[in-house]
Amino acid sequence: MLADRVRRHLTEIAAQGQSVTYSALAQQLDLEPPNTIQQVTQALEQLMQEDAAAGHPLIAALVVSKATGGIPRQGFFECAQRIGCFHGDAFGVEAISFHDAEFKRAVAYWPSAALR
Repeated sequence: MLADRVRRHLTEIAAQGQSVTYSALAQQLDLEPPNTIQQVTQALEQLMQEDAAAGHPLIAALVVSKATGGIPRQGFFECAQRIGCFHGDAFGVEAISFHDAEFKRAVAYWPSAALR
């Protein structure tokens, strides 16, 4: 299942304290066209739902876009709103603050979560 592969890969990235772009993640996972970014975003949304249900930091916060200045695309914030994790403006300062906090939580949590 792609979501499981994405989680394993992002756990390794979290251990480095880094982010990854959507396109780089698709390449690193050797996804085949067409719609590789859509495949990534669907897997990330599934992971967001799983993480929210379990009360874990959103591992999807590690995936960012060059086009949005190093934060996730709008769909990340819309999904976070749908699952009850984010209650702000998906385009403003609230989104940047939410992402920054969630990124830090994910980097702190996910590397050790793999050991549990």
